[in-house]
Amino acid sequence: MDAKELVSKIVKSIINKYTIVLAAFVVWVIFFDDNNLRQHQKNLQELAMLQEQVSFYKHKIEADKRKLIELQTNDENLEKFAREQFFMKKANEEIYVIVEEN
Repeated sequence: MDAKELVSKIVKSIINKYTIVLAAFVVWVIFFDDNNLRQHQKNLQELAMLQEQVSFYKHKIEADKRKLIELQTNDENLEKFAREQFFMKKANEEIYVIVEEN
């Protein structure tokens, strides 16, 4: 056995060990680690859902701010709001509530 064959066997042995260790590491990270691919996908889905909720609530806050400013600046709108939301009425009026069933 000459030196080239010996070096070749040693290099192949080292490469095979590193290949096996690398493959084991990749399998561990993909399937068994706390931050595996499945958990990563779940986290991405949850992030997307939370971003949608943030967007929804930002729009709702803007609409509520506009409504608040409208109620604070206009007495007719305040009276309309009180009548619709709290069923308030004047002394000589009657209120009829119509409930739609689906």
